[in-house]
Amino acid sequence: MQEVARTGPFPESDRLLFHIHEAMSWESVRNLEHMGKVLLVIQNIVTQAKVPEGVMEWVRMVREEYEEVIEALKEGEIV
Repeated sequence: MQEVARTGPFPESDRLLFHIHEAMSWESVRNLEHMGKVLLVIQNIVTQAKVPEGVMEWVRMVREEYEEVIEALKEGEIV
């Protein structure tokens, strides 16, 4: 979120910030399936809009971390 705010405004930056806030909300944190859906929306916005490279990298890193958490849950490494 800080990267978006730091490099903005750019096309779709307001929409992107809205969805980032949604992904970080208590409801999303408690429901990782919902968070995954919101992350997909964020990823789609970043892919379609002309966003700074730093924002693209941030989204990639968050998505990778999310996938690692989901995998760890499936493997029983975390509960």
